[in-house]
Amino acid sequence: MLHPEGPVQAQMEMTMTDHERNIYLHDIPMDEAWARLIGALQEAGLWQPLPGEEIPITEALGRVTAEPVWAKISSPHYHASAMDGYAVRSKDTVGATETAPVLLQIGTPETVERPAQPVNTGHPLPPWADAVIMIEHVQPTADGLLIRAAAAPWQHVRPMGEDMVATELVLPANHILRPVDLGAIAGCGHTTVRVRRRPLVAIQATGSELVMPGEELQPGNVIEYNGIVLAAQIKSWGGKALRLDPVPDERERIRTAVVEAAAAHADLVLINAGSSAGSEDHTAAVVKSLGELLVHGIAVRPGHPVIMGMLHVDGRDVPVIGVPGYPVSAALTGEIFVKPLLEKWLGIPTEPAPTIEGELTRKVLSPTGDDDYLRVTVGKVGERVLVTPLSRGAGVITSLVRADGLVRIPRFSEGHNAGDRVTVHLYTSPRRIDNTVLVIGSHDLTLDLLAQFLAERHPEHRLVSAHVGSLGGLIALRRGQAHMAGCHLLDVDSGQYNVAYVQRYVPGKAVRLITLVGREQGLIVPKGNPKGITGIPDLARDDVAYINRQRGAGTRLLFDHLLAEAGIAPEDVRGYDNEQITHLAVAAAVKSGQADCGMGVLAAARALELDFIPLAAERYDLAVPLEHVEAPSVQAALALLAGADFRAAVAALPGYDVTHMGEVAAEIAP
Repeated sequence: MLHPEGPVQAQMEMTMTDHERNIYLHDIPMDEAWARLIGALQEAGLWQPLPGEEIPITEALGRVTAEPVWAKISSPHYHASAMDGYAVRSKDTVGATETAPVLLQIGTPETVERPAQPVNTGHPLPPWADAVIMIEHVQPTADGLLIRAAAAPWQHVRPMGEDMVATELVLPANHILRPVDLGAIAGCGHTTVRVRRRPLVAIQATGSELVMPGEELQPGNVIEYNGIVLAAQIKSWGGKALRLDPVPDERERIRTAVVEAAAAHADLVLINAGSSAGSEDHTAAVVKSLGELLVHGIAVRPGHPVIMGMLHVDGRDVPVIGVPGYPVSAALTGEIFVKPLLEKWLGIPTEPAPTIEGELTRKVLSPTGDDDYLRVTVGKVGERVLVTPLSRGAGVITSLVRADGLVRIPRFSEGHNAGDRVTVHLYTSPRRIDNTVLVIGSHDLTLDLLAQFLAERHPEHRLVSAHVGSLGGLIALRRGQAHMAGCHLLDVDSGQYNVAYVQRYVPGKAVRLITLVGREQGLIVPKGNPKGITGIPDLARDDVAYINRQRGAGTRLLFDHLLAEAGIAPEDVRGYDNEQITHLAVAAAVKSGQADCGMGVLAAARALELDFIPLAAERYDLAVPLEHVEAPSVQAALALLAGADFRAAVAALPGYDVTHMGEVAAEIAP
């Protein structure tokens, strides 16, 4: 039965005749109601994301990752042709011009002087080739293939690991999976993914007047469609809905149905209707008989007689919400109270609705003691945004269907006059909220771990890193393009890391240097070290091919310093001008045979099961302008450096030292 929504100030229970009445405990503010529910959930160990389950990636669209996804294999896992054409050695094409073409012949280095081999897009390159010439740029002749332009090394080639490198973080935990994410998971070697279990919400409708959709209606019958709305809301928010058959307004039958709903392993039970104070409203008494009644009556309209409690059934603690029977009240109860619970259990942040400012077209009165949610339509005339209130009846579900959004009128406000400026919370796509920490600079494996820990511990924040080298990161700070820069720049004259470079490249800004890690740098070589490389002097040998880091990278600067100490000129190092932008990419180049060695950190070598020749220990810092230090997302990221779990995860990586992690290495004045 549906009843008017209004508080009755009296004791919760009174002994009466056959028409026993349930009286509200008292109306309490929404924040206090939430605090009571959250406190009970915390005490029961239920205020945390749900555990994960392993499912095929083909079934994972829209699910939420329960743990990070790391690449099992590199993608591509071989050097692949990016075009239809001919695989060649780039050195064989040097000097080719329109007026002086070069002749290539089909074959291998063992059979012809300038070999070429036909390849299609996606085919592996022959081990002797390092470039592809597009088929339309080749002129077949009786003697072979004429080309009229030289091919650059690795032209039209997708090198091993171009997309993803084994052990790289592909997706963090608490990430809602999109179609492209499924492709990335499959592409890096997985067939399944671990996702959060969907919260199961049991919906128990009550009311002797209820009939199911499609049944014949008699006067006094009400179609039970609140359950449809609530179930659809739950599914849209990532949960599973168990919609149970309605039961009449009989306390013992309701009690039995609620016990069965809780026993069905529901994470949450919704009892729809019966939450008010009429003689046939039994929800509060049922909840109290099965556990603890936390809240009965919240100062919010529509949705005034909401009930919150905790059931104790079969040794399980199950939260329960008594949902008002009026359809608008039921739908808004779902939005205001159920949605945040599901988001917490799924490990995803609550996204605030986008807003727009506008002026009311007519006066609106509001009860002073309640948070009032006004359904409105919004239109724009010229430059004016006009906000028009819709019907306020709690039973008028079409007011929600037509609504463009809600205006919240806070407690102790009597309403608004026509022409007042109001904020509309729109029923549209969420607005962008910038909670991203942008780290630009030197690549380090611990940045992936930091991103993962931030996503797992603080899902409302995100860390994104771009690898442009230490100097590139400092330049980004100077331009105001990043919150932090990762750098490991040794000043040879002073023996200090990073300070002199920050002073030089970030003038006019106060910067705090915070130590992230100490790490071991060295030469990454193939397993077994077939070329017998022992140190920097061997890089001058003609039979050793080197893979370098990009200009401005701290590793590149350290390598140049070591070359100078050994008396070796850069031009004497075969492959000095071949560059990669991350340690893992260098390791992949060595793993694939593109190079015989490259300089990087020990962890990158171990990740791809390569050997390592240590050369230097260095300090890797995060340079953070003081203007960004207090930003919430930055604070959340930096706070992780003091956490035992994060330190342990980094310390488990080969070649990393966390002794000074989180310490302020220097405060640099502008």
